Amino acid sequence: VLGCFDGESLVSQFAVYPVKMNIHSVIYPVGFVTSVATYPEYAGMGLMSRLMKQSLTDMRERGRTLALLYPYSIPLYRKRGWEIISDKMSYRIRDVQLPRHVDAPGYVRRVPEESPDLMHLHARFAQQTHGCLFRNRLAWDEYWRWDEDDTSVAIYYSKDDVPYGYMVYMISSDVMHVKEMIYLNREAQLGLWEFIHAHDSMIDEVRGNNYYSEPIAFELDDSDIKETIRPYTMGRIIDIRQFFAKYACDPDEPSVCIRFYIEDDLLAWNNGYFTYLFDNGKCIETEQQPDYEVSMSIGTLTTLMLGYKTAEKLHVMDKIQASDEAIEHLDDILFHRIPYVSDYI
Repeated sequence: VLGCFDGESLVSQFAVYPVKMNIHSVIYPVGFVTSVATYPEYAGMGLMSRLMKQSLTDMRERGRTLALLYPYSIPLYRKRGWEIISDKMSYRIRDVQLPRHVDAPGYVRRVPEESPDLMHLHARFAQQTHGCLFRNRLAWDEYWRWDEDDTSVAIYYSKDDVPYGYMVYMISSDVMHVKEMIYLNREAQLGLWEFIHAHDSMIDEVRGNNYYSEPIAFELDDSDIKETIRPYTMGRIIDIRQFFAKYACDPDEPSVCIRFYIEDDLLAWNNGYFTYLFDNGKCIETEQQPDYEVSMSIGTLTTLMLGYKTAEKLHVMDKIQASDEAIEHLDDILFHRIPYVSDYI
C-alpha cells in the first residue's frame, strides 16, 4: 500500500493485492490494484499517476509483470496504458424459461463457505481456465466480504462423489441471485441448472453473472431472455521482456519473427523496439532480422496478448499499424481465449 501525504494526513492511496493468474496455461504472479482514492481537493495534482508509477515499479522489482484493476473510469486508466481484458455478462431468466428435463447422474449438496471441496474445486478450475485468478486466503476473504449472511454455496458431485462444479447464490424476494457458477465439465453445468430448476416453486426469476464471455441464451429452450454485457477488468503489462519470457504461443504454427514498436507514456522501459521469435510455443527475444514489424501502444499489446481482441480486430480499429500479412501471422501464432475474471478485489 502506497500513499501520498500532506503533512501527516493521507490524501491519496494505491493498494495492490498479490495473486496468481492463469495466462494461456502459464501461471503468472500478478498484482491486483484496489483501493485507489484521492480526496477531491487534491485531485488534478498528479498524485495518482505518481503512486501508480511507483507501484508498478515495485511490482516489476517483485517479478509481477502484469497488473489488473476494476476501473472506476476507463478513459482515465486508458491514458495511463491500461486496457480492457475481460467482460461481465449479467442475465435475467423467468422461472418458466429455466432448463427442464435435465438429466445429470450426480447430485448437488450445499456446503459451508469454508468447505475444502469448494477451495480445491476453484483451484482446479483456475488451473484449466485462461484468465482465472488463484484465490489465496486474502482473495477468498475479499470474495465473501460484501455478501449477505444468507448466501449459500452448492456443489455438484459426480455419482462417484467427485466435485465438478459449484454455484454461489442467494434467494431474496422470490429472486435467485447467482453470484458465480463454475464447472469443470458439461455434466456439472447441467447438474447445477437442474438444481436451480428445483427451486422453481420458490422463485419467479433467476438473476446472475457470467464471466465466460459467451452468452447463455443460446443454450436455453426459450432464449428470449435479457442479457447485458459490460467491461469488467482492465490490465496492463508492466514489463514487456519479463512478460514475454513466460508467454506461451501456439506450438503448432510455423515460427515467425516479429519486431514490435511499443509506446508507453508512463513506463519508459516499455518504450521502443522489441524483437521476438515465436517458435515451438515460446517467445524468444532475438536480434535477428524480423519477418514483420508491428506498432501499437502498451494497452493494445496487453489486450492482444491476453486474448481479449484479435490482431485483426485491433488493426481494423487502427490500434495496430502493420501490414495485412503481419496481422495474419500474428493472429496465427497467438491464442485467442478471452480471460475469465470473476474476482472483485
